[in-house]
Amino acid sequence: QVQLVESGGGLVQAGGSLRLSCAASGRTSSTYDMAWFRQAPGKEREFVARITWSVGDTTYADSVKGRFTISRDNAKETVYLQMNSLKPEDTAVYYCAARSLFNLARYNYWGQGTQVTVSS
Repeated sequence: QVQLVESGGGLVQAGGSLRLSCAASGRTSSTYDMAWFRQAPGKEREFVARITWSVGDTTYADSVKGRFTISRDNAKETVYLQMNSLKPEDTAVYYCAARSLFNLARYNYWGQGTQVTVSS
């Protein structure tokens, strides 16, 4: 099992910045990559960004490219999401997720989520 704990959410004005953290524990060596998803009220959960543990390959949703940066600290088993130039439409609960090396079909480990609210 893998446990994920997010932190760093909060309230920020449009144009501001926040950094989210996701601390992983447990059988982290069995995971291939980590990702951030978000879910706004009344909307489906959507992919934001992902990063592989090994070489740090990254992928971003078009809506956050150039504004958000995902990074990882392998020694701390922590993944970060630096969010700059925040917009009101970035308001959502942000979830950290991990994907197993043995099942890349879906993200099967999830954190509890952290609220990000961007005021206009």
